[in-house]
Amino acid sequence: MSEHLKFIVEQLNKDPFKKNFNLITFDSLEPMQLLQILNDVLAEIDPKQAIDIREEMPEQTVKRISALLGMLKYKPPGSLSDVSSFRQGLVTGRKPVIHPILHWLLQRVPELKKRAYLARFLVKLEVPAEFLQDDVINDTYHQYEELVEGFKTYHKECEQLRTSGFSTAEIRRDISAMEEEKDQLIKRVERLKKRVESVSNHQRMLEQARQLRVEKEREESLSQQKQEQKNQLFQAEQRLQRSQQQLKDLRQAAADANPESLIKRLEEEIKINSYMVSEKLPKELDAMRRTVQYLQKVASEPAMGQADLHELEDKIKEVDSQINQLIEKRMMRNDPMDDKLTLYRQQASIIVRRKESKAEELQEVREELAAAERELRQRSSQAQGSDGEVVIRGDELKRLVVKLRSKGTMYKKKRQEIAELKAEYGVLQRTEDILKQRNEIVQQKLQTVEAEKGISGYSNTQEELERVSAIKSELDEQKGRTLDDMSEMVKKLNSMIVEKKSALAPIIKELRSLRQLCQELSQEYEEKKAQYESCAAGLESNRSKLEQEVKALREETAQEENRYHYINSMSEIIEMQIQRAADEMKAYVSSDPQERKKAIREVYMKNISEQELLGKKLREKQKMVRENHSDNMEQMKMWRDLEQLMECKRQCFIRAQSQASIGQVIQEGGEDRLVL
Repeated sequence: MSEHLKFIVEQLNKDPFKKNFNLITFDSLEPMQLLQILNDVLAEIDPKQAIDIREEMPEQTVKRISALLGMLKYKPPGSLSDVSSFRQGLVTGRKPVIHPILHWLLQRVPELKKRAYLARFLVKLEVPAEFLQDDVINDTYHQYEELVEGFKTYHKECEQLRTSGFSTAEIRRDISAMEEEKDQLIKRVERLKKRVESVSNHQRMLEQARQLRVEKEREESLSQQKQEQKNQLFQAEQRLQRSQQQLKDLRQAAADANPESLIKRLEEEIKINSYMVSEKLPKELDAMRRTVQYLQKVASEPAMGQADLHELEDKIKEVDSQINQLIEKRMMRNDPMDDKLTLYRQQASIIVRRKESKAEELQEVREELAAAERELRQRSSQAQGSDGEVVIRGDELKRLVVKLRSKGTMYKKKRQEIAELKAEYGVLQRTEDILKQRNEIVQQKLQTVEAEKGISGYSNTQEELERVSAIKSELDEQKGRTLDDMSEMVKKLNSMIVEKKSALAPIIKELRSLRQLCQELSQEYEEKKAQYESCAAGLESNRSKLEQEVKALREETAQEENRYHYINSMSEIIEMQIQRAADEMKAYVSSDPQERKKAIREVYMKNISEQELLGKKLREKQKMVRENHSDNMEQMKMWRDLEQLMECKRQCFIRAQSQASIGQVIQEGGEDRLVL
């Protein structure tokens, strides 16, 4: 889930949204803000959805978003397959509903844009069946369906043209270039025809030229076959050398091996494999499972805020302090049996670490060996599939590049000439068409005039005779020129062949010797390379062993230093305790009363006696309180009664004072009279 949130935040921070969110701010958004972001993403896909949801009723918002998601073929996750719960989640803006929708939309924005665009034209309108009974509506609906089908075909053609990689401008340029080339070639062919037709006996000379071309092609094919056979021979020699070297290595390995060494090697491999299977791989598997469980637990929990992080940091600090306290308590106990076992524990841990490091190195070496074997098989298959092709060296590659450059310049020149010939051909073809049109007009006029004069066909007969005589004269001239040219060309070619053979003879001899030297040097290079690789592998293994030993010794030194500092501090603490005990004994044994008073024992005894006296006084006081408790309680009750009596008298006095202010009471003869 965290990966989905990270992807959503990254996409929203890019164009065209530019929201500038992070994981915390995005996770703390209100439901209304989350719905607005979903609406903005949908508006990017379909511009009709660009609405402020605060100005819209929630039911309309949910209906609009649900309709668009259905059109885009969005399927809710398994827990949200219920339509009512999904709609309720959209209304309330719940994160488990909105986040999967945003992740799905942002993954395929271009595809959804295209789908939304096509939906505007391909989603058919639903017309009730009773309305279709009307002929006008039915015809209109059929036209609408035909337009939809036409839109489908046009859209498919448009997509095919877009994906084909061709543009109309390039096609037009290619067509114009091809037409120009065609015109130039036609003009050139016409010129060559005119030159050849004027030569006498030109058919025989053309036949000889054709035979010469065939022989040249045959010579080139034979030279190619010869070169291929040389290459195959060279490759066969190289394969023979490699096979001989492999046979030599195998014989040496077989000579050095004996049954005991083979059995010992197999036993070592069995031990290593059993350790890998029984100890190392299960540990790694358990660690991976724990990591996966932890990651699943983290992914299932909700996003954490800053307060949660502070709380976790406080818990971590508390746990660290508890661990330190336990370590200090364990160090204070200082069990001698544990001290004896610590050395063995350290040695065992060092051996386990060495074992694990060697197993990791072995696994890495095996992976490298497997990769090298795969590469070797791939290279060998490529070499077998090349079917006799020669690997190009540095100098040959340079010569090939120079040759290709020269051919490239020649190709550009020829292409320019062809373009010029095409342009000239186009102009001449246009001129020819114009002249043909004029000729037809003139011929029609001439035929009408001949018909009027009664000599129809005269001009055609005259032109035919002139044309035949002209063709005959041109052919005679061409035959003569062609024969002379062909004989001169044959002489030149023979002389050039002789010169080339004489010039190539010493180069071929030198090449043979150099090729032999190259084979010897390559064989020596392979031997030296194998020696270097074996020596380098031995040195590398020794270096790695020394590095592991140095690392283990450094760890052991660090542990011994820690143990030394711990023992040193404990010895200082014990010395201080011994010093305090000696001072106490000295003060206790001393005859001087002042010194004895300074002793801790005397101080504690004095404090004990004082506390005993204080306790005795308190017990006596407690006894006296218990004995006088009943008398004191009775006296306290009498005082309370007295207090009530005095209060009653005070109230009576106050009442009498109030009555005296109203009148006077006179008592006479046992009668009370009030005088006002």
